[in-house]
Amino acid sequence: MVSSGSVERFAWHHEDVNSPSADPDLVPELLVSNTQASIAFWCGLCGFQIKYQRPEEGFAYITRGSAHLMLEQHGVGRNWITAPLEPPLGRGINFQISVESLDPILTALDDAGHPPFMTPEEKWYRIRDREEAGVRQFLVVDPDGYLIRFQASLGHRHSPT
Repeated sequence: MVSSGSVERFAWHHEDVNSPSADPDLVPELLVSNTQASIAFWCGLCGFQIKYQRPEEGFAYITRGSAHLMLEQHGVGRNWITAPLEPPLGRGINFQISVESLDPILTALDDAGHPPFMTPEEKWYRIRDREEAGVRQFLVVDPDGYLIRFQASLGHRHSPT
């Protein structure tokens, strides 16, 4: 509790975020209808790897570089559900994942007959006065309706205004 107008401060100790073994401070856990189908999409098509899994619980922790996700199958193990689930899941959110190149993912998706939600585009976003960050990006929907935005950096540039 805060008293006498003072602000309580918390010191959190965690691994150096630049360390290859560092875990991110935020890891989304996606409730999915079929963990194996999700693993096939995320790992087989999008280049993630399984860090660990508990098949008996319908659970997998997957990574791609510093992007981490947990997949948990609905109805298996312990699910935290705050409201009725209706497909598509993940409405109102998209997960941005930075990659070196979009091409391997686009090729794998095309070979699997999995079309993008939005085809690749080049887009520049203002990040400061007179500075923009550019990306080449596309959107794809996973088997449960979660919207994924893969992006590759185009660098920074001065903006005209």
